Amino acid sequence: MRYLIDTHVLIWWWDVHPSLSDGVRALLESRRAEIFVSAVSGIELGIKVRLGKLPQMVPFISNFGSAIEADGFHHLGIDYEHAVRAGLMPGDPRDPFDRLLAAQALIEEMTVVTRDPALAALGCEVLWNV
Repeated sequence: MRYLIDTHVLIWWWDVHPSLSDGVRALLESRRAEIFVSAVSGIELGIKVRLGKLPQMVPFISNFGSAIEADGFHHLGIDYEHAVRAGLMPGDPRDPFDRLLAAQALIEEMTVVTRDPALAALGCEVLWNV
């Protein structure tokens, strides 16, 4: 299986946050599945760090690519197909980051690991309670 993790999942993973379910933590630790982190998460995390909302993430955003690789995760860039699909998706949410993640998941045939039900509303498969 191939999974695309939502930005909050990445933050909770790096922050060892109790909101990350045991099942998701086990999935991310298992190395049995391919886990992808989108460039979208780099944008979202960078904005939150710049605004001072996540000071504990400074070391991770400063070495984003290396931090992802150190955890055994894979990078997923944003290409024009992702962008166009995200822009053309009907309905809510209006959040461009959610739309891009959903578009990437649909095009790349991945399941999004997220606690956010808005992503499922965009038509992609989501997973939270493993």
